[in-house]
Amino acid sequence: MKSMWKVYVLALISFLIGTSQFVTSGFLDQIASSMDINVSQAGQFTTVYALTYAIGTPVLISLTAKMDRRRLTLYALGVFIIGNLLAYFFPSFVFFTVSRIIVALGAGVVIVTALTLAAKIAPPGKQASSIATVTIGFTMALIIGVPIGRLLSTAFGWRSVFLDISLFGALATIVIVAIIPKVQGDEAIPLMKQLALLRDPKVLFGLSITLFWLSGYAIVYIYISPYLLKGLSLSENLLSPALLVFGIACLVGSKAGGYCADKFGITRTLMIGMSFTILSLIFLSLTAHHPIILFLFLFLWSCSVWSSQPAQLYNLATIVPTQSGIMLSLNQSVSQISMAIGAALGGTMINTFSLSSLSWFGTIGVIIAIVLVWGLHRVKNNSSGI
Repeated sequence: MKSMWKVYVLALISFLIGTSQFVTSGFLDQIASSMDINVSQAGQFTTVYALTYAIGTPVLISLTAKMDRRRLTLYALGVFIIGNLLAYFFPSFVFFTVSRIIVALGAGVVIVTALTLAAKIAPPGKQASSIATVTIGFTMALIIGVPIGRLLSTAFGWRSVFLDISLFGALATIVIVAIIPKVQGDEAIPLMKQLALLRDPKVLFGLSITLFWLSGYAIVYIYISPYLLKGLSLSENLLSPALLVFGIACLVGSKAGGYCADKFGITRTLMIGMSFTILSLIFLSLTAHHPIILFLFLFLWSCSVWSSQPAQLYNLATIVPTQSGIMLSLNQSVSQISMAIGAALGGTMINTFSLSSLSWFGTIGVIIAIVLVWGLHRVKNNSSGI
């Protein structure tokens, strides 16, 4: 039980890292206004963050594989804190871009090492649940971190959010030194060995599902605050409650998706969840000036999107069971690339069409993902001789 308290600390750190990634979507309109840029330009901060995370994390983890995990976590948290302080003290376009790059490099390493630490310090037989606990911490950033970030940015300015994150990061550093033991690193897995899996058609199908599904999600979510305020005419005082509803639905969907994947199977869970995602996005786009209906379809959208996450992770882990760790690592990079694509495409759609059109374009990626889910199902059956 004592070890589980240490895992809970890692979950809180995961929550902090998740908040640093997602929080900008809650006040993207404020960042754009203060820098005198448009919303689509502000959205590219997410592109920079996501690409840095996707490319930098596997490289850094590979280079530091043998380093003590606690020491590596402390170093990465230091980088993370410096990046957030840079955003607070130098809130210009150039420096904020540099800040997001620095934060992404630190955040990616912290998350990977936190998951590793959780598995190694967990009580016997609790390794899987310990990893899940740390993952839930990251998810809770959507439920609590984003709406609180919007409240703080409205009350004290968006820069204050990054100062707060830096202060909590410093506190986390002290706690890690005090209670997390030293944990030896592992043998490095060469990047070429990881990339060699991409020669398997089933692996390409599986990772492509993540790419299109999350890109469709990111097109809308990254611009969620201006989308709700200007695209769907939601009042300012209802934005934080809307973000809270979105976050709660995320947790509900994750739990429901895990249950359904076990009871009804991966393919059926993914196809039903993604179908509801498409329908909720379509109806969400028609809810302007109707806040109650908007809240309903916002909840359904978030719930359906995140119901697909546990099923997709399980899907990937079963494609090459002997290399499930590498598969999930590749999926992390693909997830961040999806966020970058969503930010770039969403910005283009806003400039070309309108904010309210984002949900329509988001459905395209999800439709492609459904086709890929069915395609992977057929490939699996063919390879097993069914």
